[in-house]
Amino acid sequence: MTGLEKITSEIKADADKSVAAIIDKANAEASGILAGAEKEAAEAVAKINHDVSVRLSASKSTAESAAALRKRRLILEEKQKLIGEVIEEAKNLIYALPDDVYFEKILKLAEKNVNPAEGTIIFNAKDLSRLPADFETKLNVVAVAKGGKLTVSKETRPIDGGFVLLYEGIDQNCSITSLFETHIESVQDKIQKLLF
Repeated sequence: MTGLEKITSEIKADADKSVAAIIDKANAEASGILAGAEKEAAEAVAKINHDVSVRLSASKSTAESAAALRKRRLILEEKQKLIGEVIEEAKNLIYALPDDVYFEKILKLAEKNVNPAEGTIIFNAKDLSRLPADFETKLNVVAVAKGGKLTVSKETRPIDGGFVLLYEGIDQNCSITSLFETHIESVQDKIQKLLF
């Protein structure tokens, strides 16, 4: 081997070593970059999974709250419907009372509402037509005890039952519907306690 070949061979060997060192360094850097990228990717995936989990949990919680609210609203609506049906049934039972019992209740209602003045009591057409013969006398026993006097009017009003008291042009509505409406909260409370 000549001197030139030997120098060439040494240069080639040095170059091969340098290339190998550069390749090793490049591989080491590439491995480091790849490891860093894999770590970043794993962290990103973990963050995404966490965010999705948080969102799903929030969505589930919102959905559960909405479902619970809807359930409560539906139960309340059904309770209100049942209470309304019970009130209507109670009114119908009052309307269906035998005449003597019905007008005894009317007398008691008049006693609670009569004023110490002269007035008129007005019924609906059905009640006026079935009024007991001695009703006005019994009514005035109650009215006089309170310092008043009532006359049964021949005029009628379009009420469901009960009566209207008229004192000096001022109506006092004592119809069955009006009485239920006036005391609706206490009636609903009592029905709710009985039913639920």
